[in-house]
Amino acid sequence: MALLFIYLLTNWFSRAFATSIWPFLGFVFMPFTTLAYMAAMLNNNHAVSGWWVVLLIAGVLTDLGALGGSRRKKRRN
Repeated sequence: MALLFIYLLTNWFSRAFATSIWPFLGFVFMPFTTLAYMAAMLNNNHAVSGWWVVLLIAGVLTDLGALGGSRRKKRRN
C-alpha cells in the first residue's frame, strides 16, 4: 500500500529506477525490498553500499518471511 501512495504522490520511482518494469515487479513480488532499494538509490547517490546493504537485506528477509509464514499457515489448516 505504501508503494502505491509513493507512486501516486511522488516522483521517487522515476528517480530511483531506469525502467518501469522493476517497480511493478517489486510491487507484486517483493514490496519491502523495493522500498529499501528505492531508499538506498535516492539517499546514497544511486549506489547501494554501507548501511543501505543491511537495509536491503532486511527487506529481502522481511519479504521472504511474509511468504513463508503464509505457506506455514496454509499447511496447518
